[in-house]
Amino acid sequence: MKVMCDAYTPAGNPIPTNKKYNAAKIFSNSKVVSEEPWYGIEEEYTLMQKGGPYYCGVGADKAIGRDIMDAHYKACLYAGIGISDVNGEVTLGQWEFQVGPVEGISTGDQVWVARYLLERITEISGVNVSFDPKPVPSMRNNGGLAVIKNTIEKLQVKHKENIAAYGEGNECRRTGKHETAYINMFSWGVANRGASVKHKENIAAYGEGNERHLTGKHETTYINTFSWGVANRGASVKHKENIAAYGEGNERRLTGKHETAYINTFSWGVANRGASVRVGRDTEKEGKGYFEDRRPASNMDPYVVTSMIAETTILG
Repeated sequence: MKVMCDAYTPAGNPIPTNKKYNAAKIFSNSKVVSEEPWYGIEEEYTLMQKGGPYYCGVGADKAIGRDIMDAHYKACLYAGIGISDVNGEVTLGQWEFQVGPVEGISTGDQVWVARYLLERITEISGVNVSFDPKPVPSMRNNGGLAVIKNTIEKLQVKHKENIAAYGEGNECRRTGKHETAYINMFSWGVANRGASVKHKENIAAYGEGNERHLTGKHETTYINTFSWGVANRGASVKHKENIAAYGEGNERRLTGKHETAYINTFSWGVANRGASVRVGRDTEKEGKGYFEDRRPASNMDPYVVTSMIAETTILG
């Protein structure tokens, strides 16, 4: 039997690494309890003495370490961990597993036990496992939005040339109105259908004294800037504080490249893998659902991260 326990000093104080102690205070708050926050944690890890040349490949020379991943998955199931998925990742010898959805502080319990089981299995296999967010400096990701964005940048360079070939009379259509882009200006966005076109006109009709209300503070937007968001309640306010608690070495990972957001800038977007926080298309469509905080590093403390998200989004 394996039992996970809190650790305290002889004086009865939590030891410095016992992050569950403070997390329990947040998750026991009546406001947090009433919201019943659910989490899903994606844990990436790298097997440092094994590797293969392909992303999500099959075959002994391509997906080396699958035996470890499979053994870990079965061990988690046997232990009652809410493991929901496993898959190969981009870098050689890199894999990941997902725990959740799990409610509240149980998320931290289950992730820590899942990590322990992985350490024991790799120990038996004679392989080192790393939870470092970027264990190999040359690690890169050439897929997803990184490729799409690169293509878009190339389109921007030849915008005038492309427009000239895109049909006669296009200037009558591409006016910047009616969900079209202005013909002489290149722009792009995720799920962007010209929503900001009538912002000033709308604001003028939305009530006197609104400039005192729409200050960009206290969960409001700035009056002269159009923005919109699903589950966005001033999440960027505590960005620096969150980043500081989201894992060591994260500055090597959050570079703004390879489907990551820049560490010093908060951003969010619908189906945007390069944003700090990503909102799914179904969440956008339904006006409810989940969002994904993509900032935490793979070596983060799940008690710290989950409780901080609850504190930021529920307690303010």
